[in-house]
Amino acid sequence: MKSRSILFILVVLMATFQAFTQESGRVILTPKPGPEPRIHGARIFGVRPGSPFLFTIPATGTRPMKYEAVDLPAGLSINSDNGQITGSLAKKGAYRVTFRVTNAYGKAERDFRIVCGDTIALTPHMGWNSWYVWENHVTEKIMKDAADAMVSTGLADHGFMYVNIDDCWAMKAGSKDSLLIGPGRDSLGRINSNGRFPDMKGLTAYIHAKGLKAGIYTSPGPTTCAGHTGSYMHEASDVKRFIEWGFDFLKYDWCSYGNYAKDTTLAEYEKPYILMGHILKKQRRDIVLNLCQYGMADVWNWGREVGGNSWRTAGDLGGSFDDIGKALFRDGFDLYAQRNLQRYCGPGAWNDPDYLLIGNLSNWKGQIVPTPLTPDEQYTQVSLWCLLAAPLILSGDITRLDEFTLSLLTNNEVLDVDQDPLGKGGYRISKTGDLEVWAKPMEDGSWAVGLFNRGETRANVSLHWNDLKIKGRQKVRDLWRQKDLGVFEQSFSSEVRPHGVIMVRLCKEL
Repeated sequence: MKSRSILFILVVLMATFQAFTQESGRVILTPKPGPEPRIHGARIFGVRPGSPFLFTIPATGTRPMKYEAVDLPAGLSINSDNGQITGSLAKKGAYRVTFRVTNAYGKAERDFRIVCGDTIALTPHMGWNSWYVWENHVTEKIMKDAADAMVSTGLADHGFMYVNIDDCWAMKAGSKDSLLIGPGRDSLGRINSNGRFPDMKGLTAYIHAKGLKAGIYTSPGPTTCAGHTGSYMHEASDVKRFIEWGFDFLKYDWCSYGNYAKDTTLAEYEKPYILMGHILKKQRRDIVLNLCQYGMADVWNWGREVGGNSWRTAGDLGGSFDDIGKALFRDGFDLYAQRNLQRYCGPGAWNDPDYLLIGNLSNWKGQIVPTPLTPDEQYTQVSLWCLLAAPLILSGDITRLDEFTLSLLTNNEVLDVDQDPLGKGGYRISKTGDLEVWAKPMEDGSWAVGLFNRGETRANVSLHWNDLKIKGRQKVRDLWRQKDLGVFEQSFSSEVRPHGVIMVRLCKEL
């Protein structure tokens, strides 16, 4: 009798927890991958002639797995045990390759395009950045732990590849921390890393050995935002140093340069980025250039022209911890709709609304705490970023990803929207009060669509074929649940939670 009572209590508690979880919106919608092999990530990759090539085939499935790349061009080779493709290509050209992954449960194949030319970052970058969790406490160990976590959590199996240091790796004049004090540059003018980063070359080698890429940060001003040594008047020397160390990504943050710009004309806003873009193009190593100057002077109009592969479109999304939710709607929905920013992005150059602020973040008070975004707002951020074709850079604690947060980052049908080779940005097609519908055209002729509810109560959101200028019966698939919803004639409607989203894909019925 006693055991029955205990069982009854456990059932009630489980039901209560499930009801609470569903009501709070913290529901895992992404199905878990099966044991059979599946290939994920981008379907296209750009590299310049002569640059070192590194791409790891992202795949899920029970290990061990055997990796193959059929018709791989001369100059490249693949490690069949881990899927890492390395080498270099001497000449420009487009190459069609077939990826093949095999394990005890079966085989998966996927077409892939390698484009050797002048353009890199043919799809938005995916990875992790240290700032919003570690801010000025970042160390070499933290970066190595992040690289370890990108592999162990499976994020690398879904296409995440960049492990990026933000500010605070260089020396800081006047610091009270002995590890940060020292000459900002050596006798040859080369920038020095501080005591928290004793071996930059060893760090990038560690990251590369895992099939990942390494990113670094600096400012065109004499100091960074946090007061560390910047690149002013040493731009070429610093790029040479970054290449010597082996970095693949550069975040170039305006910071103190504002004190040196002559005025607020467009020419002065462009000047430091033109210089850096020109220097990077002359190198024999591909470095993705992220312009971080907060949307000033409508950077989307000229970011690509100066050599940027992405550019921040507004201020720091997490500048105020408690207002991240407000910034999400203001700097995401409102800015992108009002300025029609979808017109400015495409392969090689992307609008950047800042990082994914999910999981555990710094609250700027010396604590690492859960994101203030509600679960529905977290679904909304990931969905909107994918529809916008924005870089997907997590800046929460990658070493402490719970199952819910991990599910937000590993839904391949959602990520495929962001990584679509067509490279079109999504845009708002309808707005009724707090209800908005955003759509993105895909390479295969289908449409990815987000039905968003910015209101405070549940509401039905409707998508009408006329708004997409399409006709006929459309198959509708729920991307988060990876579930077909049926065939619809002229419209589709769904109830959406407050601050939430339903994300679907429309394919014409044949």
